[in-house]
Amino acid sequence: MNSFSINELKVGDFGEVKKAFTEKEVLTFAELTTDRNPAHVDKEYASKTMFKKQIVHGMYVGSLFSAIFGVDMPGLGSIYIKQSLKFTKPVYFGDEITAKATVKEIKIDRNRVVFDCVATNQNGDTVIVGEAEIMPPKKEVK
Repeated sequence: MNSFSINELKVGDFGEVKKAFTEKEVLTFAELTTDRNPAHVDKEYASKTMFKKQIVHGMYVGSLFSAIFGVDMPGLGSIYIKQSLKFTKPVYFGDEITAKATVKEIKIDRNRVVFDCVATNQNGDTVIVGEAEIMPPKKEVK
């Protein structure tokens, strides 16, 4: 685990994580969140939607950014302040997603870092774009 204070970060620094999404995980996410939308959990229903098959919950995919901020960049001791997400393409079971968060702006006086957030699939298609604001630890946490 990393822990970067605001003084250790610079514009352009980034963290990323990759994950392939399985049906079992999506069904578990549906139970944990109570979001049992049939577009995610019912094969027959999903086959009749514009997506033609089941899709992964957008917020489940978006949670990859939380993993970056809490573990990698800035890491341990960071506080998630806000996040915007725009879902640009569906994510299907078996897709491998790479989520990347890049430092866009550093607000030293407020101890805040703004990140550009982009998630892409194994084909290089962008599936999520957004922005996050994080409060990094004031000093290194051990």
